[in-house]
Amino acid sequence: MTRLSLPLTISAALAIFGSALAQADQGQRSAEPPELAAQAAFFDNIKALCGTRFEGQSSFPEDPGDAFRDKILVALIETCSEHEIRIPFLVGEDSSRTWILTRLAKGGLELKHDHRHADGTPDDVTLYGGTTSNPGSAVSQSFPADAYTAELIPEAASNEWSITITADGSELIYYLERHGQPRFKATLRRVQ
Repeated sequence: MTRLSLPLTISAALAIFGSALAQADQGQRSAEPPELAAQAAFFDNIKALCGTRFEGQSSFPEDPGDAFRDKILVALIETCSEHEIRIPFLVGEDSSRTWILTRLAKGGLELKHDHRHADGTPDDVTLYGGTTSNPGSAVSQSFPADAYTAELIPEAASNEWSITITADGSELIYYLERHGQPRFKATLRRVQ
């Protein structure tokens, strides 16, 4: 081996080694903890359905006097970005509700309920919801009520919402518990 090739060989080896270290470091920084990986997968699964319309009815409560009973319910996964998904939720002709699913910078997911009047102004009771407190799964996440919700609607302090999407994307289930008891459930099927 000549003198010239030895330094080049060492330089080349050092460059390759340095590149491998940089790639390993980058991989460690971009890897998410397992609890956040399920939430990220859930968000991405919902986002992949952008433009999809789901229709169905409430299955709980069974009280015939319930405001949602016997009305067609529609969830349209309408606006999707890297950090936010907006899902208008229609109850019959009432289009005042939108679910907002947000991927938080600090990790986790947040679900908010945006209620608007017909003229687009915010309702007095709006933007209530919660943030994930456990890993959930790639197809289901739960959102216990946050402090803002407890202050805005004291009786909803124990609320826990969940959204489940079947693995094949054919069904979306929206479920609410209060004080650990069922309060509302809607099962919606994909129509487009």
